[in-house]
Amino acid sequence: SSLAQVLNVDLRHSLALDRALFRDMAPVKSIFALLALGQVATAVKPTTNKFLGAQHINATNTMVEVAKTQAAAPCQCEANSPSWVPAARTVPKCIFIDLGAADGNSFNSFLANSFGPLANCPSGKWEAYLVEANPRFVQPLAQLTTKYPADVHVMATTAAFDCEGKTSFYLDTTSVQHNFWGSSLSSTHPDVQKSGMQHVDVTLVNLNRLLKEKTIPGDWVMVKMDIEGAEWDVLPCLAKADSASLIDRLYMEVHPGSLSMRGTKDSEFQAAKEALKKRGVDIPDYFSDTL
Repeated sequence: SSLAQVLNVDLRHSLALDRALFRDMAPVKSIFALLALGQVATAVKPTTNKFLGAQHINATNTMVEVAKTQAAAPCQCEANSPSWVPAARTVPKCIFIDLGAADGNSFNSFLANSFGPLANCPSGKWEAYLVEANPRFVQPLAQLTTKYPADVHVMATTAAFDCEGKTSFYLDTTSVQHNFWGSSLSSTHPDVQKSGMQHVDVTLVNLNRLLKEKTIPGDWVMVKMDIEGAEWDVLPCLAKADSASLIDRLYMEVHPGSLSMRGTKDSEFQAAKEALKKRGVDIPDYFSDTL
């Protein structure tokens, strides 16, 4: 069945109905739903660390090193490629792409209908792709794949970006009460510097390719992007990607532009945002109290 058959209208071309179905939730139980309803206006996460002192990473045996220089962009924007194979799937569903998945807290909110009623998903089905670079969260994310083996796909020790390769990922070891939210591809992040600029090697996944190969036009696609400044590099590239039109809603937390590894200007970032909106991508204000 198609999206129109499930909801009696094509949601991709009807944001008004979408808001009624995916935002009109009572009672509202989380910050995610409050933001979708426009009741919280904060769009920029504060970077001042007010919490506990540094602790040692003990979730894995991953070795860490101390970074001494500023991180540069590890690769160039790849918006499109003829080598990418479009998804062959024909049955539409909700697709939740969580960039900066942490321990799965946002995914659990998704399951709790905080990003919209799962009952309204096309064909009544959903699938999730959880991308997380911090090795601290390998084990809790693995537990989710065990619990939902057919529907949850985890990309651990992997950072979301606009190209592929390997790079250094800088760790926040101090923001305990906020789930170590300051870990970043940028070596200039305040929480990274307070943590001694420890870093690990991670793989990069290209969001543009992920969209192209894992989603179809009939899906309801939600992208949650909380990637500690890398959005300043990813968004301009996403705006050039053919696959960007597959996104229905982008929950993007915006951090200071100084964290951009390519020096993206605010005017460039805003232009990319407006270009995506013109292509039908809904971008509500979004802020997570953890990750």
